[in-house]
Amino acid sequence: MLKAHHFLNKRAFIPVCVTNVTFGYALNKYLAQKILKGMLKNFETRFTGWMFLLAALMLWGGWILSPHHIGEYLVASDFTAVNENLWYWIWMYRIHIFGWVTMGIAIFALTSIIGRRPYGILILPGAGMIVIGTFTLAIAAAFYYNYGAWGIGQTLGKSALEIEEFMTGTLFTNQYVTCFVRFGRIFSGVGFVLLGAGFVKWKIVSRYVGWFTILFGLTAMAIILGIPDNFEVYKPLFHIKALWLLVMGATILLDGLRLSETK
Repeated sequence: MLKAHHFLNKRAFIPVCVTNVTFGYALNKYLAQKILKGMLKNFETRFTGWMFLLAALMLWGGWILSPHHIGEYLVASDFTAVNENLWYWIWMYRIHIFGWVTMGIAIFALTSIIGRRPYGILILPGAGMIVIGTFTLAIAAAFYYNYGAWGIGQTLGKSALEIEEFMTGTLFTNQYVTCFVRFGRIFSGVGFVLLGAGFVKWKIVSRYVGWFTILFGLTAMAIILGIPDNFEVYKPLFHIKALWLLVMGATILLDGLRLSETK
């Protein structure tokens, strides 16, 4: 009876061992493939992915929730509109500006992961141009933010002539800032083309995301260079950029980054 019981235990033990060994082998093989492809998710990719998502939320959310949008050039009616919800407008603009800053952090974080050889030849200059363009646009946004709030005190209770003189005084600086907006988008466009080329060449992310990045960069450059002064035409580029940030964040969080060990 004892022998039979011992035999049955051994027979029950064998399938369990085989199952455990098979599962362990499959798991190890899967993890090894993920590591070799660089797709294993870790703190670095999670941080980077969340920074992209946060940048999209702050950049687009701050803009879309703002009660008033200032155009290419400040006009006297902007101050009246801003003053109706002054502090809410200020906070939404702050969130929007820090969305640009968070985008810079996301690009830096991404570069820290994929900026080594052989990817660096395209990734580093691409990311660098995006960061330059991003902070150029952030500086331009800060001008509209500062003048939009400061101008209220400079025009409140003033005569039409005094308001006109104030607006004329802001025109030179305002014109210079419109140049910041245009070139910030062109610089970013060049960066997107280079970064996207790196994505596609080494399959770092989905090829759809890679080509989306390239086409967005080319479109931005073509529109800004072809239509140099039309902020209404530029607006869709902003929304597409927010969408790109969202797609990048989701892709990195879900799939990781495909990095081979090729030198």
